[in-house]
Amino acid sequence: MYRIFLAFCVAASMFLAFSCVSKGGPGTAGPAGDTIKVGVYGDLTGQTSSFGQSTKNGVQLAVDEINAAGGVMGKKIELVIEDDQGRPEQAKTVVQKLISQDKVQAVLGEVASTNSLAAAPVAQEAKIPMITPSSTNPKVTETGDYISRVCFIDPFQGSVMAKFASNTLHAKTAAILGDVNSDYSKGLTQFFETEFTKLGGRVVAKEAYTQTDPDFKGQLTKIRNLTPDVIYVPGYYGQVGIIAKQARELDMNMPLLGGDGWDSPELWKLGGDSLKNAFISNHYSAENPAPEIQNFVKAYKAKFNVEPDSLAALAYDAAKVLADAIKRAGGASDSAKLKDAINATKDFAGVTGKISLDPGRNAVKPAVVLELDPAAGKFKYKETIAPEGSEPSTAPAGNTMANSNTSAPAGNTMSNSNTSAPAANSNAAK
Repeated sequence: MYRIFLAFCVAASMFLAFSCVSKGGPGTAGPAGDTIKVGVYGDLTGQTSSFGQSTKNGVQLAVDEINAAGGVMGKKIELVIEDDQGRPEQAKTVVQKLISQDKVQAVLGEVASTNSLAAAPVAQEAKIPMITPSSTNPKVTETGDYISRVCFIDPFQGSVMAKFASNTLHAKTAAILGDVNSDYSKGLTQFFETEFTKLGGRVVAKEAYTQTDPDFKGQLTKIRNLTPDVIYVPGYYGQVGIIAKQARELDMNMPLLGGDGWDSPELWKLGGDSLKNAFISNHYSAENPAPEIQNFVKAYKAKFNVEPDSLAALAYDAAKVLADAIKRAGGASDSAKLKDAINATKDFAGVTGKISLDPGRNAVKPAVVLELDPAAGKFKYKETIAPEGSEPSTAPAGNTMANSNTSAPAGNTMSNSNTSAPAANSNAAK
């Protein structure tokens, strides 16, 4: 009888111990409290997997550095990484898992705005802070006060390229070829057109495609017949490389302009020499001689054997901003305090510039314009354009211009010449 009683006591003790370890609501790290769980989600295997891989790498480098230095308040950061395959519905699912099953205390992601828009309501409802490194659509942070970002937004980015086209390239006319299913592309189209028109330019054509389109010559031929000074292509590297090749095959040698969605090592393989005379707006330049940027570039190259793109740099900054906020909040256990600390971020020295969050939880920071050099497979620094009333971050010698975000018209329509492509496949946008 004693043995049976003893066995019962041991079993009961084990059950109670297990219950204590398993217990905990969203954002708790368990009684041991020796780690801070952070969820990371992004496209690791889909059409924009280059973005997801760069983001994962940037976060991993930052966390490795933080943990090597003793962690945050003596606790190591533990990453839980999920692949959303570039699909909005999967982004929502994996964030639900990160919060309800993995009990993460904060979430980093996504790159694509459409995916962030699908997942952000989950984090907002659970009151778990989510920082997107690089979703630029304004609607993302409008989801709620638990959602923030460390990148500038589309009203600024679109107007940056309009200013560059007008003031630097002296363009008087422009055509736009964008992704009709992409929130990122539609937003940039809207704000580029508003600013370019305000500066005295004229948009002579707006053509569209979807990410499943294999051919763009129909749209390009329509644009060619109107002889615009520049073509703005606010899309992703997977389509941009093909568009550039087909444009040059049609003897369209005018400058091609784009945004940060072009920034991928894969772009050079797809576009080759056709990417000459092309420019993009972006978040940082790897050529910037500032020591903090060069130290980051060196460390990233040593770890991943490739030069970091802007997605990696933004992800690195997002992880560092989170760690800084955890310190200022006195830990990660109180999600409301952590959220408030993130939203109070001011003048944080990141590799993509000084990061301050405005009342809408959007980063106010300069943009750089980069020229594509396909022979070297590099983006070359051209100039820095800062928001009006702010000073640009340290940049290689070059021009700087002030830029004001302008309100854009509500309408945004693009005509899609390739009607055979399915309209339903909306792989997300930044």
